[in-house]
Amino acid sequence: MAQIAFSLNGKPQIFSGDPEMPLLWHLRDGLRLTGTKFGCGIGSCGACTVLLDGRATRTCVLPMRAVAGRKLTTIEGLSAEGEPLHAVQQAWMEVDVAQCGYCQVGQIMAAVDLLARKPRPSDADVSSITNICRCGTYPRIREAIQLAAEKMRAEAK
Repeated sequence: MAQIAFSLNGKPQIFSGDPEMPLLWHLRDGLRLTGTKFGCGIGSCGACTVLLDGRATRTCVLPMRAVAGRKLTTIEGLSAEGEPLHAVQQAWMEVDVAQCGYCQVGQIMAAVDLLARKPRPSDADVSSITNICRCGTYPRIREAIQLAAEKMRAEAK
């Protein structure tokens, strides 16, 4: 059994178990953080996306050993309890992006990563997000990302 220390949503964590276990299983089954979803199991769809050291990362194929000493943020940690939602979450609600909603957590986490790197994303930048939405809400996703970018620029002033 491995002892793997990492930060989860701003709090220290210790994982004692199989270092090859996918992070997704520890999040959902071990910690009961069920916002992150299982989709394909091969890292293609993006439903399991979280932020690892601020970068969008797919957890269904990421072994626990890969998070040692790193900072992990799930949808549950995107905004602290009692604080306003993250600008991306607010924009998602304002635009009413979700249809079935299954992929939306992964989409939001990927958008947070994109906006941290590109505060004025082009449509090509937004299209570079490879998370899949089976309902086809891509026009609303694009609109929400642009709205979130505006909100974040306004907050930074």
